[in-house]
Amino acid sequence: MDLTYLVERQGVVDTVVKYATGIDMHDWDLYRTVFTDVCNYDFSSWSGNAPADIPADNWVANVRGVNGNFDATQHISSNQVVTFEAGTPSSGRATCVSYMHAQHYFKPETMASFGHAGETNFCTLGGYYTNQLVRMDDMWKIARCKLTVTWETGDRTIFQYARNRKR
Repeated sequence: MDLTYLVERQGVVDTVVKYATGIDMHDWDLYRTVFTDVCNYDFSSWSGNAPADIPADNWVANVRGVNGNFDATQHISSNQVVTFEAGTPSSGRATCVSYMHAQHYFKPETMASFGHAGETNFCTLGGYYTNQLVRMDDMWKIARCKLTVTWETGDRTIFQYARNRKR
């Protein structure tokens, strides 16, 4: 394994981690940088919707309109396994499979403001992402983002509260 391989592998991992960091820090400009201009998103295991090619700006606005309205989120990405097409980073194509643990939370007083005092105020998802990335200029970008949810706990209806929350 040569130094170029390790540097490029870290670049792929950094992109995947920036995905999570952008959401949790509400840094929507950072979040946008991880995607190609049009990306294929497959969140069917969570939403039931078919995979779709969506302009990244639209995707970021949608994610911001939900995740940006929770009192807190924490998206943890770990155990990244990176493979390069043809076994080499010079191919400009990589796949990164990484574990995902995503927590979404409202404070009890926020739940009360929704008229749901005392109800479950969180939803945590576990599973993994399979991201296909392409090398563009000096960075890796996600061209296909597939979320596979393998478990959840809490109450998924809080996502609707987040969608409807006016800040």
